[in-house]
Amino acid sequence: MKKWLIPLAIIVIVIIVIWQFAAGFNNTAVTKEENAKLAWSNVESSYQRRNDLIGNLVKTVQGAADFEQGTLTDVIEARAKATSINVDAENLSAAQIQQFQEAQQGVTSALSRLLVTVERYPDLKANQNFLQLQSQLEGTENRINVARDRYNEAVTDYNTYIRVFPNNLLAGLFGFDRMERFQADAGAEDAPEVEFDFQ
Repeated sequence: MKKWLIPLAIIVIVIIVIWQFAAGFNNTAVTKEENAKLAWSNVESSYQRRNDLIGNLVKTVQGAADFEQGTLTDVIEARAKATSINVDAENLSAAQIQQFQEAQQGVTSALSRLLVTVERYPDLKANQNFLQLQSQLEGTENRINVARDRYNEAVTDYNTYIRVFPNNLLAGLFGFDRMERFQADAGAEDAPEVEFDFQ
């Protein structure tokens, strides 16, 4: 056997092993990244469901002749702002997520004020359409929370995969960057103040 065949065989084996490792890393990273992007799409879908329900809720509340128009206007404007924010799942950044989150927080705040105001309108509170929409909104808020948690889990899985050794050596080479998690709203760590108005 010729002496040059042994080093050549070793080189070929090393190249095959490196190729297999790199291909395996790339394919797994792509899968995990796509799962995280899908999870983000589910977050957006849950918020879209809420925005769709808000339109029906506003129409129902507008039926109450003397309902406070300023409160309705706030909800309509917050919803319009939230639906105008477009986030590209291919290029999720902390700034984009923050902008999206701030717009959604505006909707949550305006919706909370609307629901508190409704307490002063017994006829509206007894309206079956309103009660059904209110129940659907509560369920949607739970869906939003679950979707955000699943997104964060998918991002954590992806980020961990691309950051562990030796995967981190290939991550930069193949263009895999860390993804941003969905953060809690500012002040979410503080318990809300509850005030009872006994009259």
